Amino acid sequence: MRFWGVVTAVVLGGVNVASSQAVTSAPAEATLYSYCTQFQGLYVEIRQQTVTPSEARLRFSQIMNGLKARFAGNGASAGAIMGADTLTPADSVSLDSLQRSGNYFVFPLRGYGPSAIGGTHGEGYRGKGFDLFDYNVRGSHPAQDIFIRDTNQDCLDDRSRQPVDILAMTSGLVLAIETGWQPGSEYRGGNWIWVYDPVMHGLFYYAHNNVVDVTPGQWVQAGQKLATMGRSGYNAYKTRSPTHLHLMYLHLLPDGLPVPRNTYSWLLTARRQ
Repeated sequence: MRFWGVVTAVVLGGVNVASSQAVTSAPAEATLYSYCTQFQGLYVEIRQQTVTPSEARLRFSQIMNGLKARFAGNGASAGAIMGADTLTPADSVSLDSLQRSGNYFVFPLRGYGPSAIGGTHGEGYRGKGFDLFDYNVRGSHPAQDIFIRDTNQDCLDDRSRQPVDILAMTSGLVLAIETGWQPGSEYRGGNWIWVYDPVMHGLFYYAHNNVVDVTPGQWVQAGQKLATMGRSGYNAYKTRSPTHLHLMYLHLLPDGLPVPRNTYSWLLTARRQ
């Protein structure tokens, strides 16, 4: 199976997927990048509670449906990503079929596999009650936490004594990042990354990172390094919390609003690097 084997020269809305870099000279890039800046700005407003939940939902829906239309208009398809000879609309490919392909998902921690997932059967996932738009809503955990061997909490693997790379689980567009978290901050996600997958029409959220290595507007391939494992975030920084990646996936409905989906089954079959 080849990734982007039939569209190596395609530019998706100004992002060159062959080079994985933003094409700053392309006129369309500014429009695509504007979705990144809108998303980043809105997410910060939600965190700072300077926007109402209803207004946040409306703006989020507009951003996500705009992105979907832009990628569809530029030929982004599951057929291209999965190496098919013909391009098919993203909407015609189910998430289950991507999992069955056996090559779509990459395990997001280099050198680790499913045994690193918290719990015994991924039961750490709790999607009920999740609300992305109301920062005061607590209690849900619509994510899988994936742990590394780090008994002294120095963010280094106990065996290799090296940082652990956080990898993109699928190919996609880096929408937003946070890199300025400091100990003492109440922000829960710490240094985070949001990646939009246009084939799945969904968002991957990677939280508690140390050093972030990507920028908004950048296209990343599945398995590409996004960051190094960290302990950033209000709760993740505390000594009671083992060092881990907080991985969340939000599927986008036809109205552009998000619903969490458990990534556990994808992680079990993901390629390891």
